[in-house]
Amino acid sequence: MGEMVDKAKAAGNKLAGGAKDAIGKATDNPDLQAEGKAQKAKGAAQDVSGTVKGKLGDNV
Repeated sequence: MGEMVDKAKAAGNKLAGGAKDAIGKATDNPDLQAEGKAQKAKGAAQDVSGTVKGKLGDNV
């Protein structure tokens, strides 16, 4: 169960981060762009966490 939760959160963070990054770039807002990149990185980390939980079990 933890794997799916992490992967769902990862997808949400990647999507939101991508949107913030694009909007920040389009509006010349480097702060928003940096926030988006950070959120995408958080999503990538959650995705890895979900994969590890899937391989080793949810009790990781």
